[in-house]
Amino acid sequence: MKWMKSVISFALFIGLVIASWDTRFFAATLTASAQDGTKMPDVVKLAKENKLGPVTFNHTHHTTKNYSLEGSAPIACIECHHTAQPAAELAKHPPLKTAYPADRTTTLTAELFQQDAKAAGAAACSNCHVRVGETPKLLPEIPQIKHEGSAAILTMTNQLAFHRTCAGCHDAVLKSRPDAKAPGQQKCAACHKK
Repeated sequence: MKWMKSVISFALFIGLVIASWDTRFFAATLTASAQDGTKMPDVVKLAKENKLGPVTFNHTHHTTKNYSLEGSAPIACIECHHTAQPAAELAKHPPLKTAYPADRTTTLTAELFQQDAKAAGAAACSNCHVRVGETPKLLPEIPQIKHEGSAAILTMTNQLAFHRTCAGCHDAVLKSRPDAKAPGQQKCAACHKK
C-alpha cells in the first residue's frame, strides 16, 4: 500500500510538471518542424570572431523562462526580432523603423511561428546587422539611427546592435530586479567565452 502512495504521488508530480510546462513553445517547435522543416534554434552562437570569444545565446531559455524585465514572463519575440511587426507598430518604438517584409501585417509570436514558421518571417539579427564593410542580406546597407539625445548617427553594426539590445536589456533587468542573474554591460566575460 505504501508503494502505491509513492506511485500516485510521483504521477501527480509528473502531471504538475507537464501542466506547468510552456506547451505553446513545445508545440510551436514540434509543429513548425513537422510542417516545413524549420525550428526555432535552441542555442545561437553570436560574435564567433570576437577577440573576447563568442557568445552562446540560449534562445530556448529567453523564450520559455521568466526572463522579461519584470521577471514574470518569457521575452516576446519582437523584443529582439523587432523587424517582425508591422511598420505602424514599429513607429511607436523609436528608433526602430524597419519592418520585414516591408508590407508586413502580422506581429511575430510563438503562435504565428507555430502556424507557419516560414510565413512568420523571423529574420536573424545578422540578416540586417553585419560587420562594417559587409552588406546585409535583407537591406541595401547597415541600418542607421539617430543617437538618443544628440545629433550623432549610429551605424547599427552587429556588435552595436547586440550590445544595445542584449546588454541594454540585462542592465534594465538588473535595475528593476537587482537580485536577477543577468550579466550587466560591464561583465564582458560573463557572455564572451574564449
